Order: sequence, then C-alpha cells, then structure tokens
Amino acid sequence: MEKSISRQIAEFALNLKYEDLPTEVVHEVKRYLYDSVGCAFGGYHTKDVNILRDIYSHMAGAQEATVIGFGDKIPAVNATLVNSLMVRALDFNDIYWKEDPSHPSDIIPAALAVGEMMNSSLKEIIVAIVLAYEFEQRMCLFAVPGVRERKWHHATLTQFVSPIVAGRLMNLSEDQLVNAIGISGSHNHTIGCPTAGKLTMMKNTVDPMAVQSGVFAALMAQKGFSGTEEVFEGKEGLMDCFLGWDVKNKQPLPIKMAGRDALSTLPDWTWDVDALVGGLGDSYKILECSMKAFPTEALTHTHITAILKAITENNVLPEDIEEVEVTTIARACDILFDSHKYEPESRETADHSLPYCIARAILDRKITTQSFDDSKINDPKLKEIIFKIKGIASLEFEKMFPAKQPSRVTVKTKKGENHTVYLEYPKGDPREPMTTDDIENKFNALSDPLLNSQRQKDIKDMIFDCENYRITEFMKNLVV
Repeated sequence: MEKSISRQIAEFALNLKYEDLPTEVVHEVKRYLYDSVGCAFGGYHTKDVNILRDIYSHMAGAQEATVIGFGDKIPAVNATLVNSLMVRALDFNDIYWKEDPSHPSDIIPAALAVGEMMNSSLKEIIVAIVLAYEFEQRMCLFAVPGVRERKWHHATLTQFVSPIVAGRLMNLSEDQLVNAIGISGSHNHTIGCPTAGKLTMMKNTVDPMAVQSGVFAALMAQKGFSGTEEVFEGKEGLMDCFLGWDVKNKQPLPIKMAGRDALSTLPDWTWDVDALVGGLGDSYKILECSMKAFPTEALTHTHITAILKAITENNVLPEDIEEVEVTTIARACDILFDSHKYEPESRETADHSLPYCIARAILDRKITTQSFDDSKINDPKLKEIIFKIKGIASLEFEKMFPAKQPSRVTVKTKKGENHTVYLEYPKGDPREPMTTDDIENKFNALSDPLLNSQRQKDIKDMIFDCENYRITEFMKNLVV
C-alpha cells in the first residue's frame, strides 16, 4: 500500500469538483436533501430533539449555523448534532445495507452546518453531500462481514466519514484532512447495544453524535491538531482491532469467527480495501442508496409491504387471523424478534420490532409516524394480535441478502385459509424507487403540523434549484 487509506480518501475528497458530477448525481442529491429536510420537520416535536436543543440553547455560543425549523443560531458543531438527530429521530430517513447498514443522510446536517459557518456555495455543499454518500456507503462494503455482524453499531463507520465532509467544506489541506480522519476515527467506535434488546433514545442518537465528532475533529485539524494517519490499516487501527487483517504485511488475513447467535454460518472475517478506495470517481454510490417508505427499521420494510398486500388483497380482518408466519433472514430474527420486541414500551423499540410493525399494519392497514404514538403502543387490541406473529429464520434467505431483501409472509385464518406473499425488495429500493411525487407526499405528511401548502411548495422548489441559492438564504427558508 503506497499511500495510507486516509490519504487516498483525502486526495479524492479534496480534488472532486462540482463540474465532475453527472447531472443524475446532482439530481439525486436534491432528492435525498428534500427527503432529509422532510424527516427533520418530522423530528421537530420529538422529546429527544428538544432535550438536545434545550441543552445547546442554554450553552449558547457563536451564532454559526441554523437549527432546522427552530431557527436558533448556535455553533456549527452543535447545530450538526441537533439537525442530524432531527433527520434521524423518526427512523424515516434513507437506508443503505450491504455488509453493513447505514443512513448516509445523517451526515447531510454536517454539510449544511459547516457550509453555513464557512458561507459555502450550495454547489460546494452538494459536493460534500456526494462525498458523504460515497464514503459512508463504501464503508458498508469494507468489513466482511460488516461491523454490525461483529456486534458493533454502524456509527463506527460514520466516525470516519463525517470529518471528510466537514474538512472538504473547511478547505483543509490534504495533511489536515488526513489528521481529521485520524482524530475522529480514534475515539468514536460504537457498541451495538443501542439497537439491541430494549431500545432507548440512543438508538437514533449514536450516529448523529459520530457526525458531530467528525465536525469537531475537522476543527481540531484546522488548528494544527494531529491524528493517526494509519487509523484504518495500522497497528491497532480499525482493521487490526476488528480482526481479519495482517497489519505487518498490510493485507487481509481472513479469520474464522462466530457471529450472531441466530447465524449458523458466516464468511471468514476479512476486509475489502478495494471496496473502500478502488475506482473512486468511476461511478457514484448515492445512485445505489434507498429511501424509506415506512418510518421503521430497514429490515421491516419488505415484510410490512408483504403483510399489507396479503391482508388487503384477501380482505383479512384482525379477528380472522389465527397466526402469521414471517420468514426472514436470520439476522432480522435476532434483531427484530427478541422478547423485548413483543412488549415494546417506547417508539424506539416499537419501530425496531417486526411483530409490532406487522400487528399495527394488520390493525390499521398502514404504517405511518402515528403508528408509534403511545396510544398505539398501549392499544389493548395490539396484544390480541402481536403474539400470533412468529418469526422464522431462513438460511436460504440469508444467502440472498443483501442483493435481495426477501420476505415470505403467510397469514393463517381461523377458517383454515393460508394467504402467502413473497417479495424480494421494498418500495424505495433503487429497483423500485420512490418517485418525486412519493417523496413530496412523504415531505408534506411530515411537515403538515408546521408548514402550510405554499411553504411546502416553496421549500421543494428551493431544494430542487438549490445550486442557485446562497446557504444563508437556504437555511433561513427552513425555519418555521
């Protein structure tokens, strides 16, 4: 390896120009920006967002960046965390899942906050967002199997990407950007418990905290702070610590390890360096990302689509159901069917509970952000359905994932009828993308409590013409 991985990333990030981006890539940035701003408006009223906003309002500080919706002007590093949590709070923002899952749009607020601090052009911010998606998604291909399968959270990936985005907009030198990656990557490894068992507000917050730390790392590097250059491949770096890497010879050293309890087989632990830094600029990963049609954990989506299809096409009512079998990949059984998921007490646990999501879809014939209100979680009718839902782990399905996200749902009625639906990917997947009308409907539903129809239209028009706006005006128009 002639150059460190961090240096290869920094070279590409600092040399990428707006003029290099294909038209369809720029358009896709706007679609994800539109979707993410809608998610932020949806997160406006959540308790966790308002706790953080209160903390930072009390702390005050330099008026560098705008908090979406609220209009507060606070330090960019702090605005990054609040805005990123707003995007993430309802678990309705985008999803990319290969060896690892991630939500690249969690990093968009770093581009907006740092861009506002630096008075960047929207063209520069578009480039920064492309970099966010490019490296976040490449990180999802890097560890084989992913760090999530090694029981670490995917915020562990984001810690390496957010300083790239911030550093590009801060006009760091190559050495400074390498330092920023090394600073952030040295201290933000996130254990898997925020998305395991009984979930808390940390489920949605760990990734935004990694985004914030990347911005802070870029600020440190700008002032001359140094960081570990070989934070990926060096001695006791990411690859060495997470196993499967020969640090002396700088090459993969596959190792057989046990995985999640629900998995009987796993590939040897190793690393795909080419997936992270090979062919940069040949194509752009943002074109491979997915949007969410439901405000739930990504592995639930195909199953929700399948159950809605089964009950609506066969006119099955809740009282008709004897049992529902959900056949899914093994890791989904492990994550989404544990005992806590049958008796959720919070939004965070409910939207990561496949039994809950299936039960609410049966009861309401839809899944929306209101599906996770306290009244829905405590609905007595829920318990009449949720324990009838059984998860079946399929190694056949596991082998198909992540190229496909298969689901087989069988609804068994009290009359002895069986209604089975099989699907391989959900709405929002690049193979069945959400249309601009779909995103508009989602945006309007999320922002209806805050914006009238004219404001909604104005924001949409601004986002799809954003390269012609200054960042100050752009952010001002996102204030309620």
